[in-house]
Amino acid sequence: MKEEDFRDNETLEDLKALGDNVFFTTVSDLLKWGRSNSIWPLTFATSCCGIEMMAAGASRYDFARFGIEVYRATPRQADVIVVAGTIVHKMVPVLKRLYDQMAEPKYVIAMGACAVSGGPFYYNTYSVVRGVDHVLPVDVYIPGCPPRPEALLYGVMQLQRKIKAEKVALRNNNEEK
Repeated sequence: MKEEDFRDNETLEDLKALGDNVFFTTVSDLLKWGRSNSIWPLTFATSCCGIEMMAAGASRYDFARFGIEVYRATPRQADVIVVAGTIVHKMVPVLKRLYDQMAEPKYVIAMGACAVSGGPFYYNTYSVVRGVDHVLPVDVYIPGCPPRPEALLYGVMQLQRKIKAEKVALRNNNEEK
């Protein structure tokens, strides 16, 4: 993909706030750059999409060049949860608990047809959730059955673009009291 095609997204550019002063804009850009280039993922792989997610972390595709070094085993250390595979109704409370334990800001990537829309298993059984967006707010959808590791890398790049376009809120503790 060409660089100019990658940056051509009007909806993400509209999210940026205008009118900040130079110092705050520089600090804000630095914070957004740091947050977008140090994403710590939490894996929630339940089926064949998990194999493709593991392949994306191997040496051939190398997640580390995008700032995603190691998948975390605890939600308290994670920024993004990658939901890969079929979600059944019995797993929904566990998935919601993991999401609730993550620190803010937190993001969700739905990887694969099963996580996006229930996949081929939704129509043959009563126990499959029609998509993880019925349970959690999803930031990036990655279609495919199973999606290739390149698709996951592209989805992570889209999430990085979304993080860079967000407005950073610097809070004053005195105002909250």
